[in-house]
Amino acid sequence: MIVAVGHADLTAPALELVQAELRDHLDRLSDGAAGLVRAGAGVPLAFGRAARAAGRRLVVLLPTQRAVPAVLPEPDRSGAAELLMLAEEVRLLGFDPADRDARVSADERVVAAGRRVYAVWDGSPSNGTDATAHLVAFARSRGIPVEVVWPAGATRRARPADAPDTSTAQADTRPAAMPHAAARAVKGGAM
Repeated sequence: MIVAVGHADLTAPALELVQAELRDHLDRLSDGAAGLVRAGAGVPLAFGRAARAAGRRLVVLLPTQRAVPAVLPEPDRSGAAELLMLAEEVRLLGFDPADRDARVSADERVVAAGRRVYAVWDGSPSNGTDATAHLVAFARSRGIPVEVVWPAGATRRARPADAPDTSTAQADTRPAAMPHAAARAVKGGAM
């Protein structure tokens, strides 16, 4: 599986650039590996759109709590809804999507399940709200190849240094005009 992780605070124009670059990366791969992302807006949605446009299967991980799908934070809901429509397979993964540490732990499990990681990362260190640098180091420490995706012109939204990160993503999640595959839920855990 090919996994994508990245900054949750990309601007809408940056997400368009990222989606195009991810599609280019996926088109150059000769294997038919599926894409794997955790349901949400921003990078997961950009990757999901790119994977489907490149003709790849898409597996989306949906958070659960006590075996029931969990309510995602508001900014992630429409992105997750589109990802579920793009997905050929939906897997359940137990974690609290409102808890940052639980999201990072879930992302570590996603990364560990991949053969390759695309990291939408500007090279900045993890700072207590953004764990992208941590996930890159996590993948590399396990020998999983990481390709950094940071297109020219990509930017992150400015946020005061002391402002808390209240969501996993707050990016533009307007649906793209592309055919949707029917999603089917898979019982059990993701890993």
